[in-house]
Amino acid sequence: MYYQLYEMNHAAMTPMRAAADATRLSFKNPLNPLSHTVFGRSVTAACEVFERATRRYAKPGFGLTSTQVGGVRVAVHEEIVWSRPFCNLVHFERALPDPSRRHPKLLIVAPMSGHYATLLRGTVEAMLPRHEVYITDWVDARLVPLAAGRFDLDDYIDYVIAMIHHLGPNTHVMAVCQPAVPVFAAVALMEAAEDPLAPSSMVLMGGPIDTRVKPTAVNTMAEERGLEWFKRHVVLTVPWPLPGFLRQVYPGFLQLGGFMGMNLDRHILAHREFYDHLVQGDGDSAGKHRDFYDEYLAVMDLTAEFYLDTVDKVFIRHALPKGELTHRGRPVDPSAIRRTALLTIEGERDDISGVGQTEAAHRLAVNLPADKRYHYLQMGVGHYGVFNGSRFRSEIAPRISDFVWTHDRRPRRPSPAKAARAALPAATAEAATAPSSQAPSAAIAPAKASVVMMNGHTVNGAKASGATVAVTASPEPKPSPVTAKPTPETVEAAPAKPAAKSVANSAAKSVAKPAAAKPAAASPAAAAKPRAVEAATLSEIVLKKPSGKPDDLTRIRGIGAKLAETLHGLGIFHFSQLSALGTTAAEELDAKLSFRGRIRRDDWIGQAKALAGGA
Repeated sequence: MYYQLYEMNHAAMTPMRAAADATRLSFKNPLNPLSHTVFGRSVTAACEVFERATRRYAKPGFGLTSTQVGGVRVAVHEEIVWSRPFCNLVHFERALPDPSRRHPKLLIVAPMSGHYATLLRGTVEAMLPRHEVYITDWVDARLVPLAAGRFDLDDYIDYVIAMIHHLGPNTHVMAVCQPAVPVFAAVALMEAAEDPLAPSSMVLMGGPIDTRVKPTAVNTMAEERGLEWFKRHVVLTVPWPLPGFLRQVYPGFLQLGGFMGMNLDRHILAHREFYDHLVQGDGDSAGKHRDFYDEYLAVMDLTAEFYLDTVDKVFIRHALPKGELTHRGRPVDPSAIRRTALLTIEGERDDISGVGQTEAAHRLAVNLPADKRYHYLQMGVGHYGVFNGSRFRSEIAPRISDFVWTHDRRPRRPSPAKAARAALPAATAEAATAPSSQAPSAAIAPAKASVVMMNGHTVNGAKASGATVAVTASPEPKPSPVTAKPTPETVEAAPAKPAAKSVANSAAKSVAKPAAAKPAAASPAAAAKPRAVEAATLSEIVLKKPSGKPDDLTRIRGIGAKLAETLHGLGIFHFSQLSALGTTAAEELDAKLSFRGRIRRDDWIGQAKALAGGA
């Protein structure tokens, strides 16, 4: 009955909203002399506040048309790639310059808790530059016909598993707030079934894994009221003529009332300030208010069975942390999680999911190795600051990106350094057997090759500048094929044939003209960089300040802006420093980073050696 009354009141207010809007336009018209007076601006502001306060807000759009990838602005196109009655999976397809180089697939599971998925617009925007982003776009339950069937917590888990299967192997999943529980359960079920498509990593943000830890007002109310109270007071029937006629739902307008009631004084003050900004002509501040409340006041209905399931199992019975949660009769066992890396994130001032509630996931996943788990507490942010805002963009998003890239299981392209090491033996062998017409002296007295590269660094007793490759020849008593083992400093990646010709020609010239065998002098820029001699300990390569201009360490795959800042704090500014890491030094540096094992997994040393040649 309440739902019908709400719809009736909304319909009754329609003429008043139309009159208020017409009055606003009249007093805003520059041809009206009163529009330039304080009285005219006051009338305009009052009419707009009234119209917005009584409006039903439609679902907003994401509005993400472009993003920046590797310093290049690229177009973004939204595409629905998977669909069910209660959810659409949206892919933000980027027009990448090199489509063959795909980024990690990131599935963002938006909360089904009243607001639309567009509430995570900032989250999607922050992750787009370095990930293939997909997001769950839940459908308003009042728009789903009753014939489509029911949708409860078990169905939610089924949807998550189905979407992960659709995206295929090496998918990463991020759950924001409420979906932390169903996503964690879905991963546990997939791991228990030894599903090869289980996610490579999952990120849980401000989610109610164990609401017994530092319970908030929301948690306390659920326990005090009990499930029957919610059934009697908040479950209503969708009225005619909406498509979901007769469906039992938890209405969006009741959820919105609960959200605003928690901080009613703030919302009243925000609308008073909005009125003042309109009167004063402060368009920027008024625009920010409109943008925020256009999103915040747009709400959707939830199916009653899903809402009651969540209240009962998550907030009243605490089924997951107690080991009592089941999915279609099968127990959900978090101890089965062994391969999917886990990152949990919380906000210091979160008044919806208390500090420690999300971190509890680590205590449940007892068999997950230490190098696959990490927890981060962001200071100074509340619930919404965990997934949106300036601190999310500068502090949280880079950590998520680093974690995803660290635990990505996709086959990697061989780094330039590895390609060089694979190509060099074949190149030098072909140089040794080059035709006599190209190098007659070399055919009589084969050369012993010494390959030199890297920014003036010594390799096999010689120096080189920039990417110089010098081959010196010394006569041997007996003809034999020339072979040269690649040194760790060999960084140039080139096809075997061209490299062979280059080495053969250099060898011929060096035998015919000894003076030409002198290596090129190191350039001043190259000499200024630290030498790439393998360091036994980390202290041997750290610097108090960079030698000249620091290198852009984010060019190394697996190093984001936040991690580059951490490396700078440790005294590492150049590719040549990372390329000089010995085994012990690499272990020392790895111990100082947030996520262990990333230096080896992402081949930082190999990448740094390749980049140092052209830095």
